[in-house]
Amino acid sequence: MPSAHRVTRWITPVVLLLVWLLLGGLLGPYAGKLGDVATNDQSAFLPRSAESTQVVDAQKHFQQADTVPAVVVWTAREGTLGAPQRAEADRALASLEGRFGIAGRPSPAVPSKDRTALQGAVPVRADLDERLPDVLGDVRDAAGRVHGAKVQLAGPAATQADLSDAFAGIDGILLVVALVVVLLILLLVYRSVVLPVVIILGAVFALSLACAVVYELALDGAVRVDGQVQGILSILVIGASTDYALLLAARYREELAVRGDRFGAMRPALRRSAGAVSASAATVALGLLALLLSDLTNNRALGPVGAIGIVCAVVSTFTFLPAALVLLGRAAYWPARPKPPVEHGSSGENEGAGADAGAGDGGAAAAAGPGAGLWGRVAALVDRAPRRIWAVTLAALIACAAFAPRLDSHGVPTDELFVKDVPSVAAQRTLDRHFPGGSGNPAVIVADADKARAVTEAASRTDGVDRAVPLTRTGRPGQGPPLVEDGRVLIDATLAAGAASDEAKRTVERLRTSVHAVPGAHALVGGYTAQQRDIQTTAEDDRKLIVPVVLAIILVILAALLRALVIPVLLVATVALTFLATLGVSALVFGHLLGFDGTDASVPLYGFVFLVALGVDYNIFLLTRVREETVAHGTRAGIRRGLTATGGVITSAGVVLAATFAALVVIPLSFLVQIAFIVAFGVLLDTLVVRSLLVPALARDIGPAVWWPGALRRRG
Repeated sequence: MPSAHRVTRWITPVVLLLVWLLLGGLLGPYAGKLGDVATNDQSAFLPRSAESTQVVDAQKHFQQADTVPAVVVWTAREGTLGAPQRAEADRALASLEGRFGIAGRPSPAVPSKDRTALQGAVPVRADLDERLPDVLGDVRDAAGRVHGAKVQLAGPAATQADLSDAFAGIDGILLVVALVVVLLILLLVYRSVVLPVVIILGAVFALSLACAVVYELALDGAVRVDGQVQGILSILVIGASTDYALLLAARYREELAVRGDRFGAMRPALRRSAGAVSASAATVALGLLALLLSDLTNNRALGPVGAIGIVCAVVSTFTFLPAALVLLGRAAYWPARPKPPVEHGSSGENEGAGADAGAGDGGAAAAAGPGAGLWGRVAALVDRAPRRIWAVTLAALIACAAFAPRLDSHGVPTDELFVKDVPSVAAQRTLDRHFPGGSGNPAVIVADADKARAVTEAASRTDGVDRAVPLTRTGRPGQGPPLVEDGRVLIDATLAAGAASDEAKRTVERLRTSVHAVPGAHALVGGYTAQQRDIQTTAEDDRKLIVPVVLAIILVILAALLRALVIPVLLVATVALTFLATLGVSALVFGHLLGFDGTDASVPLYGFVFLVALGVDYNIFLLTRVREETVAHGTRAGIRRGLTATGGVITSAGVVLAATFAALVVIPLSFLVQIAFIVAFGVLLDTLVVRSLLVPALARDIGPAVWWPGALRRRG
């Protein structure tokens, strides 16, 4: 009969596996339910202290805070739209008042100068969520009663509906695409049937747990979730879980080949992987939490949600995966089998020194794994010509980084918000052809009532403003006495340029200067264009604050992990240069290949946090192994052996993470396409060039001093 010890040591992995299977069954549906607590109302994500946000608060007194305009555009199928059509449009708009989802009185129809188009604004409740398409359908049906006219819907309400449509099914489509991509890569790289399935299952469990936690927090109002945050959470958890799992699985395979005993192999595999995985997760989680310093609500929303996802990925890696691997043993790598470690001959001074120090633990030797032969040759090349390698790679990165200033992050034009043609964008183009660019989406001015005329006149005289009229008691600008609430009035200023254009944003700046100069008016300028300008300004301020904070966090973690200062500073400098080089390449690709005239104001910051925090992961995986090998063999041999041992698994992890983020392109939004390219390209650049060539070549050239002031600086 088996001994009691042999029986009891099976209990822990069996219990862990059963617990995760139970959790997976209970929490799995939360990935689909997360959309129930998500909001795509962009007004909910404004800067907290911006002038446009103060206008939103002031509008509450006018019962307009919770509305977004839907702009109805009629264009003549033939000829012009005369008085009969205008009367029909007025009746159609008036018929909408009081219907479900309509919050207020629609404006009258306004003809274009060429008499071939009409437009009218319908105030729609901003909290309709999934019911918004039905309300807009009612608007479209009513507007369709105008004979001889084609009807389109533009404005924020129509854009919000298209955003909701773009995110529809995100929890299903995106997840399936990401998992299939990861599974295919793992099957091709590891040529194992079982291991990829185990890793994918662990990632799914981690995502289910993360979604359940985020769902409950969002339900209580502790965190905010929108479609972008939801999509990034899925990709982040799958990518991070896979990366951490690959590192542990590779180490377990190495230890299993040395020891043979599945239980005896898992203990050192966990111990030797825990530091690298924990440090890597800490850099990403703390980097994301640094977004809490942002004044933009959507940035602050991503911080804790992303950090929760990373924590869940680590929990799955340290509980489910070890249990599954121990229970499977060598069968986890079937049909391949763990091979004995490959000992390398002497390639330099002190290579053999202390070789026995770590051999007994199975960790000092580089294990054969996917690409071990290739990475042995790469390591030998770095060892032979380090200065030439780092000089060439550094020059190439600097050349790419030189184009970084060409990346325009002043916002995305309305017609580029989506990567495919959608109804709201087509309607906006029609609106722009027939009316002033800001029609239907005016700048909103709040001022003291006794200065209403002076503020209106100042706004009207501002260059770039087509007209300015106060909101009246009839609900129709310019018709009747101004509506006064708490001694304040609202004034709509129609801009000549398109609401999302750079020229409109410059007009808002001029408009603010004009109305602020009216004595005693206490005027504030808000509205869509002002919000975009404030978001842009806030995003620039956020980058100045958050970028150095994230770099400092990474530096501290690296210094504590590696017990040195020189190599952490070197790593932080190289990942920062990688980010700049990625921005430079992105500027060229976005402008010349993808046809983007600009990027969202938050793209550089998101790209920085993801790329720098995730990019440093691979350097952590490399340098922790190099440090381990240096203890046994010295610095020069440690670099060569560490690069050989980790080359295959880290490259696989990088390719998987890049492919996972690339899956974001299934969501037809330019913001996510841009983030997908920046992170995917940057991770590949970091994995294949910086971590493989630049960092080890610099460390090899600097020599033992790279570990200063730690004790390893004295090892050759």
